[in-house]
Amino acid sequence: MSGPIPADSAALAEFWTERHLCTLTTLRADGSPHVVAVGATLDTTAGLARVISSVTSAHVRHIRRGQQRVAVCQVDGGRWSTIEGLAVVRDEPEPVAEAVRRYAGRYRTPRPNPSRVAIEITITRILGSASLQAS
Repeated sequence: MSGPIPADSAALAEFWTERHLCTLTTLRADGSPHVVAVGATLDTTAGLARVISSVTSAHVRHIRRGQQRVAVCQVDGGRWSTIEGLAVVRDEPEPVAEAVRRYAGRYRTPRPNPSRVAIEITITRILGSASLQAS
């Protein structure tokens, strides 16, 4: 499976609502990968993945520096999916609140964080195991 969000892949959409931790990969200034554990959500309607974070996080600095290509991956046994895309950091109240709302729906209500930001990833490709492909 590759390409943007497949409209007929219920299994893929369901997989991204199950409670799985993910990894977010950004690029350091020297081009080497920086991988961290995160919670991520998929918005099939908007074509976005979202991650909440703190403004002081290294991955936020990487994205703001211009290293905008990112990947978010989750694995559960033989099922896996990777979202690739272009990331921006949003600190406006509405996008942060939307990212928090979606995070709370998939995981739990996050602890208060006055320096919270939202990373919005415009999806350019989704890869995944055969079991998540559209039927």
